[in-house]
Amino acid sequence: MRRRHFIAFLSAAATWPLSARAQQAAMPVIGMLSMNSPGSDIEAFDRSLADRGYVFGRNVTKAARWAEGNHDKLAELAKELVSLNPSLIVAPGNVVALAVRRATSTIPIVFIIASDPVKIGLAKSFARPGGNATGVSMQTATLTLKRLELIRELLPPNATVGLLINPDNKELLVEIEQIARSTGRSLEVAKARSPDDLESAFAQLVRAQVGAVLVGNDAGFFGQRMQIVALAKRHSLPATYEFREFCAVGGLMSYGPSLAGALQKAGAYAALILNGARPSELPIEQPTAFELVINSTTAKSLGIQIPSSLFLRANEVVE
Repeated sequence: MRRRHFIAFLSAAATWPLSARAQQAAMPVIGMLSMNSPGSDIEAFDRSLADRGYVFGRNVTKAARWAEGNHDKLAELAKELVSLNPSLIVAPGNVVALAVRRATSTIPIVFIIASDPVKIGLAKSFARPGGNATGVSMQTATLTLKRLELIRELLPPNATVGLLINPDNKELLVEIEQIARSTGRSLEVAKARSPDDLESAFAQLVRAQVGAVLVGNDAGFFGQRMQIVALAKRHSLPATYEFREFCAVGGLMSYGPSLAGALQKAGAYAALILNGARPSELPIEQPTAFELVINSTTAKSLGIQIPSSLFLRANEVVE
């Protein structure tokens, strides 16, 4: 009897590694395509997933691909992710989301983008996206007017404002220029598609004698924020950004939604999709709260006197 039990025990034990491998293979896979390099900050997404019961390495797997600032890699990396047949793909940034959408019309996509997703062809409507993509729209263009108003409080009345933008964000550029013209002003547009373009873009802005720079929302720019902030300082150009993370590394001023909040919402949507929800029926979220952050140390180094009225409106002052 004991011998039979022992043999049965050995037989069961022999199957354990196979069972463990089968369970691991059955884990859902979340694909992620980023314009930036490995190690980019997406912790808020991971925490949001974990809060909803999905922990990477325990019951869900991540397959990440990094373009490392090279837009030309996006199409191939998107195809590579699609070939893995993940449960969904997370796509932060306009150009990233569009690259993934061109690669698949069936795998669910959770995006975080700057533009109107309907205008750029990612969804039929905000309430019912209707396709395989949903997520968060930062509505950057609509924030442009406010950001222009804020930066103009620091400038002489007739000063020219420059715009640093990725030319691949064509729709965003059109929207921002339209908004600027509605104020009776035009922008000096400097385009940077890759990190190597940033030096020449800032040189153009200096030659144009702009009084300040509006830095456009772009996933690549976010990854290059230390370089962009350093260039603005080197050329003594006041610059305004969309996310507080720029001020944390020395940027002068930011006004916009919380990127961490957008990542948390993306994580919540990823969990819903893993639980069976359809992206076509998940309404596209828009931020409802915006924060003004001012770096007073940078202001002093640039010789800028921040009006007390602006300080009073700030959600945070970095010193």
